[in-house]
Parts: sequence; C-alpha cells; structure tokens
Amino acid sequence: MDNTKVDLLIAGGGLGGCAAAMAACSKGLKVMLTEETDWIGGQVTSQGVPPDEHKWIEEFGSTSRYRKYRNRVREVYRSNLNINETREFLNPGNGLVSNICHDPRVTLHVLNEMLLPYVLTSQLRILRHTRVMSVSKEGKKLQTITLLNGESGLQEEISAQYYIDATEAGDLLPLAGMDYVTGAEAKADTGEPHALEAADPADIQAFTYVLGMEYRSGEDHTIPEPDMYSFWRNFHPEIWPDKLLSFYAPHPITKEKRTYTLFREEEGFPLWEYRRIFDSEQFESDYPAGDVTLMNWPQNDYFLGNVYDVPEEEKEKNMYQGKQLSLSLLYWLQKEAPRPDGGKGYPGLKLRKDLFETEDGLAKAPYIRESRRIKAEYTVVEQDVSPSYNDGPAGKKYEDRVGIGSYSIDLHPSMAGKNYLDIKALPFYIPLGALIPKDADNLLAGCKNIGTTHITNGCYRLHPVEWNIGEACGALAAYCIRHNADPKAVREDKQLLTTFQQELRQEGFELEWPF
Repeated sequence: MDNTKVDLLIAGGGLGGCAAAMAACSKGLKVMLTEETDWIGGQVTSQGVPPDEHKWIEEFGSTSRYRKYRNRVREVYRSNLNINETREFLNPGNGLVSNICHDPRVTLHVLNEMLLPYVLTSQLRILRHTRVMSVSKEGKKLQTITLLNGESGLQEEISAQYYIDATEAGDLLPLAGMDYVTGAEAKADTGEPHALEAADPADIQAFTYVLGMEYRSGEDHTIPEPDMYSFWRNFHPEIWPDKLLSFYAPHPITKEKRTYTLFREEEGFPLWEYRRIFDSEQFESDYPAGDVTLMNWPQNDYFLGNVYDVPEEEKEKNMYQGKQLSLSLLYWLQKEAPRPDGGKGYPGLKLRKDLFETEDGLAKAPYIRESRRIKAEYTVVEQDVSPSYNDGPAGKKYEDRVGIGSYSIDLHPSMAGKNYLDIKALPFYIPLGALIPKDADNLLAGCKNIGTTHITNGCYRLHPVEWNIGEACGALAAYCIRHNADPKAVREDKQLLTTFQQELRQEGFELEWPF
C-alpha cells in the first residue's frame, strides 16, 4: 500500500473542509482533502441546502473568505445569465430562507475555482469518492489514516502532521477510538434549561433527502408511484397534527397546527418559495424556464432511524426509506395535494434529475443536521447563547474566540420522538476550545462535530458558522506547525493565543460583533 506524507489531511469536503483547505494552503501547507461523493461543498451542494444565514450577513458576521464565496456565487449569475433584477444583492431564487438561494451546481463551480490555484500546483490534492477506512492512533496522536476509493477499490495510507475531521457525521472519532457524544445530554451534566432530565444518545435530529423540482404549468411530469408510497401516505406520527404527507405540520415554535401551501395563497406558508433557487421572473431567456425549488420541508424530514452508529443494514434501510419519503411527498403533490380551485394534484411539478446528476433525482447525500460531537476542551451550552443568561446584545464572549455566528436554536423532530425546539439565541462567538478534542493532540473538529451540545448544535450547524469553524481549523494547523506548538498550547498560552487571533483578524476573521 502506498504511503503519502502531507502536512494536513482534511477528511470531508463540505464547507468546513473546503474552507480549511483554503486557509491551510494560503499558509503554504501541503494538503489532502477527501470527499465521499464526487461533489465538494457538503450541505450546500451534494446535500442540496441553500445557505441558512443571519440578517446581517451582507454587512458583517462571517469571514472575508465566506463573503468572497457569496460574491462569486452572484457573479456566476451576472456573468452567464441576463438578469432583470437590479437590486445590489442578487437572490437568484428569491427564496425565503436566505438572501442567496441558488443552484447547488453554482457553489460547486465556485468552490472548485477557489481551490484551483492550489490544485494546479499540486499543493492540494482532492480525493473524490474517497472515505476514511481506518485510523492508527498512538496515545493522543493520530499516526496514519487509510483511505478507500469507492470507485477503484484502491487503498492509500496517509501520514500527516495534523488532521481535521470535517466529515458530516464525525466519522474519524469512532475510527480513532476517541470519546464522543451523540444525541441529548442530561440536564445534570450541562445545566441547560431545555436539556432532558436523562441523557438519550438516540435523541438525534432528523435527516433529509433533498430533491429539486421545476414547475411547468400545463404539463404532466408525474413520476411512477414510489414503492413505499402507501406507507408514507398513511403515516401519522404522534407528534404531528395530521398525516405527514399533508399541508399541516407543527409550528416549530408554538407546536400548534400550522397550515402550509404549495404556492402563495392568502393564508398559509408557501413551501415553494421557502428554498426556491431559481426565480424565472428575474431572468431573460428565449427558453421558457420555470421556477425551481428544493424540497427540504417539514414533510420530508426522516426521523425513523439514523445513518451512523448503526449496523450497515440498518443504515441502508434508513437511507432507502428517507429517499422514499421525499419521492412519496413529490408523488403526493403531483397526484393528491389539494388545490385552491378544489382540484387535486400538481402534475406540472418536474423532478429535476439533472440538478444533482443522480439517477433518482435526489441529492447525492442526506442532509445530516446532527453529527457525533467531540468531547472538547470547552463545550458550548445553552446558557452561553441564551438571552436569559446574558445581559448584552451577544452571547458569552470567550477569551479564545476564533469567529462569530448567529442563528436561533433550531432543533428538528428527532429519532427519539421529540418535537421541534425553536428558541431564541443571541449572536454568538465560536470558542477555540470547542474545536479541540480532549483526547487528541493533532486532530481538530472542522464541521458539525465540534464541542456543542444537542441543543447548541441547533445554532452552530449553519453554513457560515461551519465555514468559519473549518477555516479556523486550517489556520490553526498552519500556526501550530510554524510555531511547533499543539492546539491546546495555543489556547492555553496567552502570547500564542493573542498572536493567533491577530493573524485571524488580518486574514479577515471577525472576532467581535460590532454592536
């Protein structure tokens, strides 16, 4: 088996992994980045989730690299399409969830371009269709990682000075025999007001298989009836006010029965506009293109089982059933969904298989909201971000902060049968200690696997925060190599920490909220 030596191995090519690679390469490190699918970008590309962002994102509240990424997304549209819209901040889909709802293929293009200078010089090697098969660890140091290419079947052993786990589910943690947390912690352990009385490792948020749809009025694009349609059509969860396949769901905040609609009506929340990624009225074209939206809605959250820390057979079953749920929701919309005119079904909904380049039309990977989490040097708890525990306009201001973010605590229904939890959170800071595991000296957490709790994961899992986390990890790895100091020493030594934070500021990290 070949053994390759690099400065930094990043497992997971999502937003955190890509940002880590950019930061590390900009500091001269030789880097290897792995990705299980053939698309880098994670939740915004292969998982099909447009950026969830805070209300100040156009002005502040992210790293400068993340802002450059957003600007380049808009530039792709401006350079390649005829746009009617004259607003300064183009929102390609005019989606409700974000100011920059866009086609996942655009982010794929932008990320590949941002990494291209390092790829061309072989400073960065991106291994697609590749996952970590095993990890060799001695004491608190990872020694080697064995990679497996899912297409060729070839294995490769990698030795690195530092490793970043930027996988969607914290896959390196069990492989390295490290301590980690899943699900919900007990109130006695965290003191969080919304924590459970007893810990429940299975209380993990639902995952979702996203699909893309175009609406073409007057046409019929009805898909074949999915194999599990009968099951999902009649499925009525105990926590749901109606059948899952309906225009009713619990309100995330009040839990009361909430009415949804497909398109905008006088009453109800318009699902079509929620994550719409192409608003055809904004663009001039000789081709009669329709609006395109991404289905990541309450009705296709899958909470009957998990895809990690379960036997392979159970994982495959849950992935299949999650896909069947999304396809069944589409089929229900095409055939049975009630229309305002008294009719049933919207056959003009077209499954856009080209969007993700997959045979079934579904995203290449499930959107995983909640990962395994490291047992970190510092764990962010609800009290750190809650307005009930902080007097100022922002949450706890950590001395070792490496970034900022903002989002409500947004927990989706869980595999333990728990309903939504959606509560206010203040704009917050990202502590360096949350990226450093207690039981490893040369591994960093670079995605949703940082030291949060089940509850605070709900506000730290979003796109700009994941990017900031990954970028900070890449910068930290380079800093540690240059100063011959491990991450814990950087955090504990005031001079090292101050110098590192100064470098982050110079690189465009925001470590203060302006208010």
